[in-house]
Amino acid sequence: MQGPGTLREIGPVVAKLGEVPALIVDAQVAHLFDALLTDELLQPSIIWHFSGEVTDAAIEELASQCAACDVVIAAGGGKALDAGKAVALRHKVQVVSVPTIASNDGPASRGIAIYEESHRLVRVDQMPSNPAAVIVDSAVIARAPVRLLRAGVGDAIAKTFEANACWAGSGLTKHGTRPTHSGRAIAKAAYDLLRAHAHAGIAAAERQEVTEDLEATIEACVLLSAMGFENGGLSIAHSVTRGLMTLRGAKDRLHGEHVAYGALVQLAAEGRPNAEIQDLAAFLTGAGLPVSLGELGVLRPGPADMDAIAVATMTSPHMHALPRPIQATGIAAAIARIEALGSV
Repeated sequence: MQGPGTLREIGPVVAKLGEVPALIVDAQVAHLFDALLTDELLQPSIIWHFSGEVTDAAIEELASQCAACDVVIAAGGGKALDAGKAVALRHKVQVVSVPTIASNDGPASRGIAIYEESHRLVRVDQMPSNPAAVIVDSAVIARAPVRLLRAGVGDAIAKTFEANACWAGSGLTKHGTRPTHSGRAIAKAAYDLLRAHAHAGIAAAERQEVTEDLEATIEACVLLSAMGFENGGLSIAHSVTRGLMTLRGAKDRLHGEHVAYGALVQLAAEGRPNAEIQDLAAFLTGAGLPVSLGELGVLRPGPADMDAIAVATMTSPHMHALPRPIQATGIAAAIARIEALGSV
């Protein structure tokens, strides 16, 4: 469910799924739900303001507090959503996802990112099914920091290239199956929506205004991107994030900013023409996304940085999802090509 004011639909939706709901809400945006609680449109038996890292210890504590719940409402940013999904998985109950930002497609996916306290990714758990409902209030998204929406565009725009690479190679989806025709079509639909609407949608968010361009951008970032990658597969673009997470300057940037750059690396690694790469780079620049290591915060990047990114990229399980095998030297060469094109 998407549109301005849809937060008011949480109560009716949850009532169809269980009688003892637990609300796990991002502490930073808990105030957005005060009116619903005051007006008794939402009556959770447990309210937990989540902050911090999604660790196994934090999940266990939350799960013990929510032991009596028969449905979980996970609301806020990515960490609160993952915490809520993890609790629902522990108790084998449904989860309703209520994102207050659109920085990636996690709200609609089955995945749960588990970290250490140091923010090192430990693993990605999977729920047996996607959330029972995803409720996206576009008026709330419009008031969120615009950088987060930009990141959502970066995450979503890569999915069509990754699904096609997975299809052409021997890659598998997160279900352990081959990509589907529908997965590729949905990933392409996300790309087409973003090319048509993302720049104007971002501009609308800067004005905190809900427009059709913003609605289309949100749908592509949250819904179509999730459906596209879960049924189409991932490839180089998301693999490059592993390398960028280890690099000085770049490691603290948002996931979608990493993926946007990774999409350019993927096109270069596939041997696409310069004009095609530059076309995508121009779109990303118009969306306020990085198209070089310098724009990712890496000071004076050199061959050693590119080699380090490439080596870490090769550890990704998605690196087999390619039309032809590629080695770390090929990834480093693709990065060097992107950097050279950016300086033209």
